[in-house]
Amino acid sequence: MKEPNDKEGIQKVQEYAIEIENLRKSFKKLRVLNGINLTIKRGEVFTLLGPNGAGKTTIIRILSTLLKPDSGKIVVNGYNLKTQPQEIRQSIGLTGQYTAVDEYLTGLENLEMMGRLYHLNRSEIKQRIPKLLKQFDLVEAAHRPVKTYSGGMRRKLDLAAGLIASPPIVFLDEPTSSLDPRSRLAVWEIIKNLVTEGTTVFLTTQHLEEADALADRVAVINGGRIIANDTPERLKNLVGKERLELVFKTHEDFTRALTIIKGNELYSDQKMFMVSLAVERGVPDIQEILNQMEKAGIQVEALTLRKPTLDDVFMHFTGRKTEEEEGSNS
Repeated sequence: MKEPNDKEGIQKVQEYAIEIENLRKSFKKLRVLNGINLTIKRGEVFTLLGPNGAGKTTIIRILSTLLKPDSGKIVVNGYNLKTQPQEIRQSIGLTGQYTAVDEYLTGLENLEMMGRLYHLNRSEIKQRIPKLLKQFDLVEAAHRPVKTYSGGMRRKLDLAAGLIASPPIVFLDEPTSSLDPRSRLAVWEIIKNLVTEGTTVFLTTQHLEEADALADRVAVINGGRIIANDTPERLKNLVGKERLELVFKTHEDFTRALTIIKGNELYSDQKMFMVSLAVERGVPDIQEILNQMEKAGIQVEALTLRKPTLDDVFMHFTGRKTEEEEGSNS
């Protein structure tokens, strides 16, 4: 990666919002990032997926200058992390996994404070705040102390604060983790509007339907490395196979079915009495499995055939479900 002050570098700055080359980070003897290479285009939603502890938040903390890398070269918005951290901080917005608002101030006062921290003038702050309060449905609560807000309202205020300066690059670390479905959809719409206006969004999430709905490109991190990086559709096509899901009426039927059903990428959910497997031939494979169940006297309560999703991509590359799924089944 060349410096962005030569001719080729200037062209890269125009195309890429973020460039990461051979990024490494360890905490004592634990290697968290082991040679990360990424380029993220301007004006796209880039989504990073990975198991818990894979290094997603560590990458965001490094890119936003909150954590120093051990080695590697990073350019954010044309600025070199090593020599221009202040310029990077002035050109990004950040919303972490946990809300960072002052509960003794009102929502309006929190936004005013963030505007001053970004060195916005009074007219800019006055212009931006009403729009953000409306976008995040916080108009009625604007003059209330944040300590009276619900968790979801605090989360929305935290997101609004990260956007007060209209930064060209926004880092969102699991931004909808504590939001109800209605608020989550509202945040999705805000993210889409940001991209329409030219903002680059770096997103991590445990909700794979969120990544599917928003991402222009998805990368999967596991074992300290990027193991997949492409558009959602191409990644799903790479997995390629339709999946058959069978739900059984009793635990006994479920247990017996597991001894009979053979297939690729098979996994099961013992609490839901569900078995899922990839099918190569579609209907012929389904018919064969149903015949086996009928012959064994096993009752299938429900059957679903579906195309690959990002859940399947995640399972395929990491060998496990997302934390969201694991939590719902624990």
